[in-house]
Amino acid sequence: MTQTPIAPLEGVRVLELGNYIAAPTAGRLLADFGAEVIKVERPGTGDELRNWRLHKGNTSMLYRTINRNKKSVVLDLRAEAGRQAVLELAAKSDILLENFRPGTLEKWGLGPEVLNAVNPELVITRISGFGQTGPMSGRPGFAAVAEAYGGLRNLVGDPDRAPVRVGVSIGDSIAGLYAAFGSMMGLFQREARRRTADSTIGLQERIIDVALNEAVFSMMESLVPDYEAYGVHRERTGGRMEGIAPSNAYVCGDGASIVVAGNGDSIYQRYMETIGRPELGADPGLQTNAGRWDRREELDAAIGQWAGQRSAAGALEALAAAGVPAGPIYTAADIVADDQYAARNMIQKFDVSTGEEMLTGIGFPGIVPVIGGQSLPVRNLGPDLGENTEEVLGGLLGMDADRINAATGRGEGPQA
Repeated sequence: MTQTPIAPLEGVRVLELGNYIAAPTAGRLLADFGAEVIKVERPGTGDELRNWRLHKGNTSMLYRTINRNKKSVVLDLRAEAGRQAVLELAAKSDILLENFRPGTLEKWGLGPEVLNAVNPELVITRISGFGQTGPMSGRPGFAAVAEAYGGLRNLVGDPDRAPVRVGVSIGDSIAGLYAAFGSMMGLFQREARRRTADSTIGLQERIIDVALNEAVFSMMESLVPDYEAYGVHRERTGGRMEGIAPSNAYVCGDGASIVVAGNGDSIYQRYMETIGRPELGADPGLQTNAGRWDRREELDAAIGQWAGQRSAAGALEALAAAGVPAGPIYTAADIVADDQYAARNMIQKFDVSTGEEMLTGIGFPGIVPVIGGQSLPVRNLGPDLGENTEEVLGGLLGMDADRINAATGRGEGPQA
């Protein structure tokens, strides 16, 4: 008996006008769980992400990853026919995603009021650097700038060096998560209203406004309350987390590093026993996080000395036996070879085209969160540019060849 695929969002149609990472990440999350996501790309070049971290060919693995499970349609938004096609697609969609600079959709004649006129139930999710309102709303914003404005950049790195960036576009990804969450809230509210006498919700309630800097700021925990209440200025602490000790990365005798989070009060006792320093575990001044934080250099020196006399595998084995949370610092090669990731179908293999050649058996990340015990299967990788243009414009909108050519910027008349 064939099992029915798990697709909680089956029947939801999403029109993605996104570029780069933020809006496409939101689209990916919705697509992963069954939504039909129609990604609109410009003629010729498509989403600029196709060329980011491009090692071969004309389509990067980054694009293939972030735009998985979607359909690609080429439309020329500089042309009236292309903009009209967007409106026709919006009329048949549940959610519209966009991450243009505020005012861009309005300039094209595709602003919220126009979209609302063709579909008064459309959830419109807008991602921008600083939001759709406020004195900075008109500024362009990339994740690097948003991470700085949101307070994250100031906390990353060592205290005696300039702030650094994490190795991924985390600001974009966080904004994408919020955009997907906001889109689903809008859809949920819409469906709830349909079950009551008040069957519609107003346009302003259906506009989900995600600012990159605010998405990052929302991750900053008690950064502002600690400052407002106590005048505390958080500083960079390298591999540590301020106020929490001992929790850090340590270099082992074989040159590999491990992370150990032994900061829980009861865990700390076992931790010190394991490294052969029971006197530190019994020290009255080290029984709370506050006391351990004050003596973090002393603790890290003791732990570092112990780790330096063992291989990473030996250190992790001893810590695991004592119930102290610890782990290796994984590379891509480690993740691919890991049994835990494999058991939950978190590395899925595909044959993938670079645009010039076909590569076989390439691992891609699975779908999070898990439903049913392991990752749902990725249905397809990010599509080739315009791969679904005829299917969507012809099949869904009923356009003939001449209209498709006009909307996609191919020129006059049917194409061979």
